Amino acid sequence: MQKNIILGSSSPYRKALIERLQIPFECLSPNIEEGAHSDESPQHLVERLSIEKAEAVSRQLRQQSTSQDDACYIIIASDQIAVLDNKILGKPHTSDKAFQQLKEFSGRKVTFLTGLCVYNTTTHSYEYSLSQYHVYFRSLKDTEIKRYIDIEQPLDCAGSFKCEGLGVSLFEKMAGDDPNSLIGLPLIDLCRLLRNQGINPL
Repeated sequence: MQKNIILGSSSPYRKALIERLQIPFECLSPNIEEGAHSDESPQHLVERLSIEKAEAVSRQLRQQSTSQDDACYIIIASDQIAVLDNKILGKPHTSDKAFQQLKEFSGRKVTFLTGLCVYNTTTHSYEYSLSQYHVYFRSLKDTEIKRYIDIEQPLDCAGSFKCEGLGVSLFEKMAGDDPNSLIGLPLIDLCRLLRNQGINPL
């Protein structure tokens, strides 16, 4: 049976990452509420949202399918948050919030958690992985933070920076298994989970 890959995301960053694997895929944006529950741990939040995104895309595909449609879809869904002092930090959405986040990060280590869910619509089963990536920020001047935000406008990025762009100038060092996870999609884990589904980019 042919397996069709669906990226459950509208993120251009995740789309660009999966394009590097040179496998055919389509994008379908999940529509879910992404807020944290009260007393929810950062680890549980990214796991729950990754799985909920995959399930939401699966429902959309079922609604679009016909009774003769027996295609198998492999849905890739991911969620990312920044964590500082066990406090969850999402996308800033405004320049003021981006400034506040980066000022708080100055001289400190911030951990980025990226949840990844690969869901098979035929077996109704999924595999999940969690990636951690640590970013050590150098001491930042207010003028540097403001200039960075003005230039790159990282308002739709967890942590208020784009590490694939000028954001790298904010760092002292980085540590983790897969730098792609910092952009939003851990490709090493993704390749492993896809191989488990019988899909190998090679």
